[in-house]
Amino acid sequence: MAHNGVDIDQYLLLILYPSIAFFVTGFITKKKDVKKTITYIIQAIICFIFSISYYLFVPSGGAEGLALVLGLFGILLLILARKEKINPSTEEEGEKGEGEKGEESKVNDEEQERQREMKKGEKGENE
Repeated sequence: MAHNGVDIDQYLLLILYPSIAFFVTGFITKKKDVKKTITYIIQAIICFIFSISYYLFVPSGGAEGLALVLGLFGILLLILARKEKINPSTEEEGEKGEGEKGEESKVNDEEQERQREMKKGEKGENE
């Protein structure tokens, strides 16, 4: 088997470094309540930095595949950031309990319940 200049233990560390940076960034931005768009952009920049550095500085092309994957992941994160900027998701809706719902959502729930009852009544009449 040909040796490409990177041992398996070094390759595992090359995988581990961007993973740690990625998750630490996500953890810090979540604690600081930073927008998801900014978080995705920062993580994409981290992926691009590691990708370029692995491509340039790892000898004999030992991490070209990893650099390619990190570059593609950075592009994916930029796409997610754009999607989040266009149509932002609200985490607050999923985290609210039943007792904390706003008046508008209670009205929507009641309206949906009425519509379900009407549909059940129509099905009962048809049979």
